[in-house]
Amino acid sequence: MIPPQHLRNIERAESIARRMDAALRIPGTGIRVGYDSILGLVPGIGDTLALAPSAYILKLAHDSGAPPHLLGRMAANLGVDWLIGLIPLVGDIFDVGWKANLKNAALLRQHVERAHGTATSRSPTLTGRPATATP
Repeated sequence: MIPPQHLRNIERAESIARRMDAALRIPGTGIRVGYDSILGLVPGIGDTLALAPSAYILKLAHDSGAPPHLLGRMAANLGVDWLIGLIPLVGDIFDVGWKANLKNAALLRQHVERAHGTATSRSPTLTGRPATATP
């Protein structure tokens, strides 16, 4: 059985990830963007500001017992997002597709489910597909 705190951590991480990576749909398309993409439009500082909620997802993973290699993978997702996001225009376009926060939330869910040998009640994750966390 999954500890209630770990379930709350997953729910918080997924909620933050949806807001940061998929809060809004661009009208007339199936493309979803979040506050991370919007903040990224502000050169330099926008991408850096978007790291705060992303780092919180990393903290939730740490609090849920994620091993160092998983935390490193999640940090690498954020690092790629931040570094490429610093490049004007190219970074903004990249950010729409990369969605590091959604990847990290899926990695957290996958870790907790594997660690406790069970699936949560919301196992089809954010996309409605089974939890897969390959970036």
